[in-house]
Amino acid sequence: MSVVHRLTAGWLVDHLSFINQCGYEICDSFAYPGGVTSTGDCHATSTFTATFSSRDDPIPHPGDAVERESKTPKMRYVFREEFFDISKPHIAAAPAEQLCCEVSLTELICVCLFIFFFSSWIDMDFFFFALLILQKRKRKCVFNQGEVDALEYHSKIRKLIWEGTLHLVQEGLKSGFLHCSTAELDCRKSVVPGHIGCGLAELCEMAKQFPAVNESDHQAVQVLDDETSIPEQDLLSCVTENSSNCAKIVVLMGQKYLVPPKSSFLLSDISCLQPLLNYKKRYDVIVIDPPWENKSVKRSNRYSHLSSWQIKQIPVPALAAPNCLVVTWVTNRQKHLRFVKDELYPHWSVKTLAEWHWVKITRAGEFVLPLDSLHKKPYEVLVLGRVQGDVKEALRKSEDVLPIPEHKLIVSIPCSLHSHKPPLTGM
Repeated sequence: MSVVHRLTAGWLVDHLSFINQCGYEICDSFAYPGGVTSTGDCHATSTFTATFSSRDDPIPHPGDAVERESKTPKMRYVFREEFFDISKPHIAAAPAEQLCCEVSLTELICVCLFIFFFSSWIDMDFFFFALLILQKRKRKCVFNQGEVDALEYHSKIRKLIWEGTLHLVQEGLKSGFLHCSTAELDCRKSVVPGHIGCGLAELCEMAKQFPAVNESDHQAVQVLDDETSIPEQDLLSCVTENSSNCAKIVVLMGQKYLVPPKSSFLLSDISCLQPLLNYKKRYDVIVIDPPWENKSVKRSNRYSHLSSWQIKQIPVPALAAPNCLVVTWVTNRQKHLRFVKDELYPHWSVKTLAEWHWVKITRAGEFVLPLDSLHKKPYEVLVLGRVQGDVKEALRKSEDVLPIPEHKLIVSIPCSLHSHKPPLTGM
């Protein structure tokens, strides 16, 4: 189960377990294009590791012995657990940042002088956080507006994140899911393979080169079956379905991709979403993780970001069922958070209901970054909203609508691969 512990504050989540429970089992691996014939080769080149087993065996862990019986063999894939083996913080927190410490009279005077200019925010959490900034700030210029906004926001949520994470981590340590012993962690293998290039960005660039798809002259869905090798253009120009009880392998640009059972997807650039509209399905939950503009992305040139105008063009109203829950991942930049709540959601007729936070920890239960870090935070924001559509249609479905708590924490060990978000299904 992906939810390890559930408390009032939120959930402690096992992302790795969720991936492995999705049922990545190939009923007959040799029937698919590019079918895997060597488990060693798969282990060396992908984020999944594979084993052969009989049809009724339980899902193995990497390294488990492989059993061969007279039953029909199948290939089972489990995610490489070393990608979730975050045993130490990326940046260790100083003792003063780990707990609210006592401060001297001189330090309090310094803080009060600083807060005098922002007197409407006075509370104890803000005192402590401002003190840390005064101690660490090396440049002498005045705070810009973005830093002031970030400081105010963090001061409001710091106590919720600190206390809630502490309680969930304590439960994780009691149950053995987390391990506080550094000796035990140090003896574990923590070898993460080099760069894993999945090529999805290149595939989306390829999709943009195809002619525009019209509803009348192209099929709305491509169903994966056991015999057919599907051309890349077909996979990139319509929704692809795997309606079987087994996973399927598709090969795109020479690389293999696992498609979970009972799933469908559109692999496309955001500017080419017409095939999804042609699919004519509406959704009760829509999760959006936009490529927000930030300095780190610009420096690394890792991916292209979307402007606010481009994000607003995502056809959420056309895809949303009545009372659809819309969940948007937002960076800790206050400009983006305000945009989602004040512009984006109203543009889509979505009412903001709550802000939740994903808190990233190590296997020992520590924050991956200091909680009061000025550069990056160990948490990310989710903004939850509800589509406000046709009143009569919404009322017919209102009995199935559950209330959304104002604040919850999702605490988990993050994946070392870039931008992998934790599963929300269990919550």
